[in-house]
Amino acid sequence: MPALNLLRRCAALTVWLATGTGATLAAESEVRGLTLTVASGGKSDVSLAPNVWLHVPAGQPATPFVAPGKFTAAWAGTLSAELRADFTFHGEFTGHLKVTVGETVALDAEGTGDQPVQGKTVRLNKGTNQLLAEYTAPENGEAFVRLFWSNSETPYNPLPLTELRPADSAELQASQLRHQGRDLWAEARCAKCHITPGGMAELTMDAPSFNGLGTRRNPAWLAQWIEQPAVLRPSSLMPKLFHGTEAKGDSAAVAAFLASLQGPTPLAVTPGDAAVGQALFEKLHCGACHGSPDSGEAQPQQLSLQRVNAKFAPGALAAFLQRPEAHYAWIRMPNFKLTPAEAQNLAEFLSAAATKTEATSAPADAALIAQGKKLVTSSGCLNCHPLDGMKSELTAKPLVDLTADKWTAGCLADTPTDNSKAPAYAFTAAQRTALRAFAATDRTALTRHTAADFTTRQSEHLNCRACHGQHEGFPTYELLLGKLKPEWAAQFIGGTAKLKPRPWLESRMPAFPAYAQNLAAGLAQIHGFGPTSGADPKPAAAEDLVKSGHKLVGSQGGLQCISCHPVNDLGATQVFEAPGINLGYSFDRLQPSFFRRWLRAPTALQADSKMPVYFDEEGRSPLPDIEGGDGPKTIQAVWEYLRLGPQMPKPE
Repeated sequence: MPALNLLRRCAALTVWLATGTGATLAAESEVRGLTLTVASGGKSDVSLAPNVWLHVPAGQPATPFVAPGKFTAAWAGTLSAELRADFTFHGEFTGHLKVTVGETVALDAEGTGDQPVQGKTVRLNKGTNQLLAEYTAPENGEAFVRLFWSNSETPYNPLPLTELRPADSAELQASQLRHQGRDLWAEARCAKCHITPGGMAELTMDAPSFNGLGTRRNPAWLAQWIEQPAVLRPSSLMPKLFHGTEAKGDSAAVAAFLASLQGPTPLAVTPGDAAVGQALFEKLHCGACHGSPDSGEAQPQQLSLQRVNAKFAPGALAAFLQRPEAHYAWIRMPNFKLTPAEAQNLAEFLSAAATKTEATSAPADAALIAQGKKLVTSSGCLNCHPLDGMKSELTAKPLVDLTADKWTAGCLADTPTDNSKAPAYAFTAAQRTALRAFAATDRTALTRHTAADFTTRQSEHLNCRACHGQHEGFPTYELLLGKLKPEWAAQFIGGTAKLKPRPWLESRMPAFPAYAQNLAAGLAQIHGFGPTSGADPKPAAAEDLVKSGHKLVGSQGGLQCISCHPVNDLGATQVFEAPGINLGYSFDRLQPSFFRRWLRAPTALQADSKMPVYFDEEGRSPLPDIEGGDGPKTIQAVWEYLRLGPQMPKPE
């Protein structure tokens, strides 16, 4: 059973800290990673990091909570070893890095980033060993750190994620609250009413468009949603806008106006096959985010599908399933690239299993619609929701005027009152605490963006780990760190990649177009790589290496890669039902360093990998006639052959 992902633990720890349960960080036994402290310009930020990895592009901040400029970073915690053993530490970095294990300095050097720096061999004790990595960024240029270790039994690889534990830090609790408060400010769209300086990517997030909404939603559901959004969805950040005795009537009026906004006719309602739709629901792992509509209410962290009949107008559900982002770019529901038939079948299953509800017609009362139109402009709906030809008349104090003492009233009142004019959010006590903790800062973190910070948050919000690491055929989320080139990852996450790496999987990668670019860059930067692929120059003997690589991939005296892997239009020669990934796309997909580590020792990266281990403990190839059996040259030869992509000569 795979261990919980570190970043999921970070989110869980934030709530744990906010609710005040537990006395120290060490009490949370599930926590993995290291305590990272970044300091710059007299300010510091503390967070949980998965490993001694970092990448900061030139001129950008190391974290949104410190200003750009020269900075220091320190990772602290423990590293566990199963047995007493000697390890050599290596670093790929710019600037200065010092690594101390116990009381021994394992590495202390300046790095230029061009070549790995090898430190000393250090004896690790069985059990936990204190680990401290201290980094000083260079004066100019990009700053990055990637720490590795090796010995006779462990190839050159990052420190094992499962064996790292963070150090206790008195500042961690406060820092986690500030991070959570910043996240909530963006997710609740607070900046849409309270003018906020830009920078944080999520400040641009939209809300569902009102254009043509009456064609897509049932009027009765709209009225219920507007009146009590937290009742229909307890986790919703949609506020209750209307209070007191007039709340129900005002909500009905707004619903009437929105129902009058007609758009293109939805897909024709054609009969679907509910049984086929149910099978598709299971194949796509929809249950990771939604409770199945035929099994009662969803779990607390899932969205219920019991009310889809009440919510969607006839024909609108299938249209939504085909393009969830059509009227809401930043929606968390991904695009699975369903065909019209698949969408109809899935909609039929959801509709048949959900609570039965009669469709309602839009109110025709002109006075009620006019009242709703006025309320939509005056109550702040249009601050978040776009509607062509109309603008909001509601203004609120800008963020700069909201001093910390004002964050206990209005939207953040502990107990909203019916006579309040402020929107009533269903914030928990922990969430209000986090928002107030953020209020106590100078809030300049909202003006800064880092892709790594974005990915840490949004990978949780999008529930990436519900599939990655939980289902066969899906690479674990940890394995993705440092694996993919960000350019290809952006295409894959955004739904524009032509290749399906594992075509035999019935599941499919969902597309998140609005999130893709930042997620891809963040996945790379968390692991210490840049947001764009770095230079990968050809070696001097590239032509000779290509010839060797051509032979190595083939079955005539080579490593027989083509037995399992297709190469462009040449199918795998021996594995037909579940072949490996097409090698023709490997150069475009993979970070060069990941490819080298993977080919050298795949089971060191993924214990259950079916990829054979070709090299011995000294790293030598089993084919001495090719590149003299030299392991690094053998791996480089395969890489140079893969570099040709579609132009690779067919292996034999």
